[in-house]
Amino acid sequence: MQTDRVVLDTNSLLVSLARQGKAYPVWKGFQDGRYILCVSNEIIAEYEEVIAQKTRPEIARNVVDYILQQRNVEMIDPYFHLELITADPDDNKFVDCAFSANATYIVSNDSHYDVLRDIPFPQLLVLKLQTFLERLATDSI
Repeated sequence: MQTDRVVLDTNSLLVSLARQGKAYPVWKGFQDGRYILCVSNEIIAEYEEVIAQKTRPEIARNVVDYILQQRNVEMIDPYFHLELITADPDDNKFVDCAFSANATYIVSNDSHYDVLRDIPFPQLLVLKLQTFLERLATDSI
């Protein structure tokens, strides 16, 4: 059985942490090992920073520690910095991680990733969070 390799942008991760939220199945799917989460040091740092801003530093540290301890996490050290997203260069860390990890897709609702549809190489698939939730619900990942 092939397991999808996924890069979650920070907002997709953040909204999935709320147990009563509609995106919680993304976090639960990660906990259950339904996909491989690909991250880089830059992504982990952003996860921690943003979660700390939205909640508390202790919560952010716990979430990051939990992520890093899971077997279905792959730490990626991107060697290529493709700089494909010019509207928000900060988003490039997710693109570079996905490219280096040969990820199945990036999960994001951020419209900055739309430029990837028009780039012939590398081919990087971006799924909206709702589409990823639907795939989780139908076991098509």
